[in-house]
Amino acid sequence: MSDDPFPQQLPTLQRLGVDEPTLTSATEVAEVATTWFNAFSSAVASSDIATILDLFLEDGFWKDTLAFTWDFRTIEGREAIRNLLDHRLAPTGFINLRLCHEPFLAPQLLKFFPDLVLLRLSFEFDTKVGRGAAVCHLVPVPGSRWKAYSLYTCLQSLNDFPEQIGPLRQLAAEHGTWEERRRREVELADGDPTVLVIGAGHNGLEVAARLKYLGVSYLVIEKKARVGDNWRDRYKALALHTPVWQSQTAYLPFPPTWPVYSPARKLANWLESYAEYLELNVWTSSVITKTEWNDNLKTWTVEINRGGKDTRTFKVKHLVFATGFGGRPILPDIPGKEDFKGEILHSSEFTSAAHYIGKKAVVVGTGTSGHDIAQDFFNHGVGVTICQRSSTHIMSVEAIRELFGVLFNDTIPTDIADVYHTSLPYPLVKRIRQRIVPHSAQTTDKEVLDGLAKVGFKTNLGPYGAGLVHLLYSKGGGYYVDAGTTKHVINGDIKLKSGSAIERFTEKGVMFADGTELEVDVVVFATGYGDQRDSMRELCGPQVADKVNKVWGLTKEGDVNSIFRDSGHEGLWFAVGTLSHTNLACSFTFLTSPCRQKVISRWRVSTAAILRSRLKPAS
Repeated sequence: MSDDPFPQQLPTLQRLGVDEPTLTSATEVAEVATTWFNAFSSAVASSDIATILDLFLEDGFWKDTLAFTWDFRTIEGREAIRNLLDHRLAPTGFINLRLCHEPFLAPQLLKFFPDLVLLRLSFEFDTKVGRGAAVCHLVPVPGSRWKAYSLYTCLQSLNDFPEQIGPLRQLAAEHGTWEERRRREVELADGDPTVLVIGAGHNGLEVAARLKYLGVSYLVIEKKARVGDNWRDRYKALALHTPVWQSQTAYLPFPPTWPVYSPARKLANWLESYAEYLELNVWTSSVITKTEWNDNLKTWTVEINRGGKDTRTFKVKHLVFATGFGGRPILPDIPGKEDFKGEILHSSEFTSAAHYIGKKAVVVGTGTSGHDIAQDFFNHGVGVTICQRSSTHIMSVEAIRELFGVLFNDTIPTDIADVYHTSLPYPLVKRIRQRIVPHSAQTTDKEVLDGLAKVGFKTNLGPYGAGLVHLLYSKGGGYYVDAGTTKHVINGDIKLKSGSAIERFTEKGVMFADGTELEVDVVVFATGYGDQRDSMRELCGPQVADKVNKVWGLTKEGDVNSIFRDSGHEGLWFAVGTLSHTNLACSFTFLTSPCRQKVISRWRVSTAAILRSRLKPAS
């Protein structure tokens, strides 16, 4: 574990030197929460930093989303927290702290394990520029006291840019003028947009929705012919492997009739309707032909070809790349391709196994796409072999449900579940997973994993034994949430080749390093995608691209690199992540305000970041 970038330990009862708390009622829990909160609030009001620090564990965390730092930060340890407060407490204007007692937000005792007990409380606050929400996790310490192990603060709304929903929605009736107004909006007839969003997938559309209802002019461009084609054009068997409760959309949540696991083409239709119902300005069949950054004016000049006919040039302040998860498809360079008489394609090009009935196929790669495509071949009666290049983390949908179901279900509002999951610092999340994942492997998933091992399919528990969390952040792949394909690998319906890589193509198939040859008619490489910055480099050129930081992966603090935060180049942003990722894994969510019942979601973070230049916060 010496190479573990997050070596922090859990605040167990043994480490803290205390017995299990004997709080037996909600009243007692609320009393503990109120005592800590009153002391914290009083110390904040008097700018008593020493007292604030004494309310934290020595190795406690302060995680912040824009409220104090205008960034995503996870500050660890009292001295680092002292530095944060010395520089940002007064300029932020951290005032009007209000403890929450409403349903789902009231203080609660959480027993993660017999030796790990946290008390969670939520509160609201104001700053000089807006309103915020916070979640604090307390732990017991000697002397019958409780101290903060982690505090999460997030900016919830901006005073100067109120969201145009509810009582602030459009009040005046439009008698015969709506169509013309929408035409002018979509055509940008009244001036250039402030923000240009590239890509009309779920990320681009939700960013656009937040920008629209915060009063920021924008345009979304999409190279495909229809909104949703980025899902529609992928393989027909594709469906989400994350449940509906983790995959909601801003302003327009899925109805209660929506399936738990959405088919890709159903989601595509939803996104197309989403853009229409929310009146988003989207140009389809449109591509950027030229970009130029003016460092003096801090603006982009962008030339857009629309539909292969008209060309428009805009000057915008911000470019948001919402071009999907990953860069260019990775297709291994294997000798002998010119000799092979069959078909070679990447999973991004694969549509349906119906085109290959009566043939034989091999799928290279055992992540999500590899399993899905192999299943599609099997469903169509096509003989298929799945080729495993390295071990894969396998977790069943049942185990995922056990892992996330406590928060993500039909009872707890998704936005509250989002923020509770987001509120914990990544080192704690990882350590909790390091206990849960092996337990699931030995219980819920034992039969499946044992069966895979018997047929030679290599599995792992993820980096550091923490499951798919670290795989998602570090690689964006290398795992499969089992929706039923593994049983076909185990019983031999889907054949397996593991332990030997493809060395070259032959006229009739592929030759492996161990000397065996597999005769096939089609080879599908489910081998992932390249750098997230690929499309940006193509559009903006090397001079801009060379300034951009790493996109994706974790920082030393456990936050995500360059996603909805400073990318290294002014006016250039990345909106990246799956529907489930943006809810679960990243710090892009905000707490639902219990007083106003106004949903504040992850996407306001990106728009708040864009708006912050207007606010000119104190340094």
